[in-house]
Amino acid sequence: MSLTHFDKAGQAHMVDVSAKQETAREAVATGCVIMSPATLALAQGGAAKGDVLGVARLAGIMGAKRTADLIPLCHPLPIAKVALDLVADPALPGIRVTATVRTTGRTGVEMEALTAVSTACLTIYDMLKAAEKAMRIEDIRLLRKSGGKSGDYEVAP
Repeated sequence: MSLTHFDKAGQAHMVDVSAKQETAREAVATGCVIMSPATLALAQGGAAKGDVLGVARLAGIMGAKRTADLIPLCHPLPIAKVALDLVADPALPGIRVTATVRTTGRTGVEMEALTAVSTACLTIYDMLKAAEKAMRIEDIRLLRKSGGKSGDYEVAP
């Protein structure tokens, strides 16, 4: 198998997508921030810095929009939608973050969805680190993607 971001000489390059058809693309990614029950309670409304989940949602949206600035060979894309779902989960305990990103274009939005989740998780950590430095960011991964030549992908249950 060859990697698309390297040419025949092994040099890194941006993939040429100019010949690809524009199609509707969607990607969904997830991740979580594990924390103590006391910190989770702060995240749900008692943090001194304000609305932790609201700020993290905005950070995730901004992260998706700036993905091409962060990932060296990523194409800048006209993103049509970014939605973040941040859910407190006492069973972790922690916060589950899910991002859905959509576009119509020549390349997928997997990196944008993963960047949205990563940025939201990092923001949660930043806003709560005064209460708990031992929080962990875990299990950031692509859940599914659709559109494009490679077709659909969905993680096995």
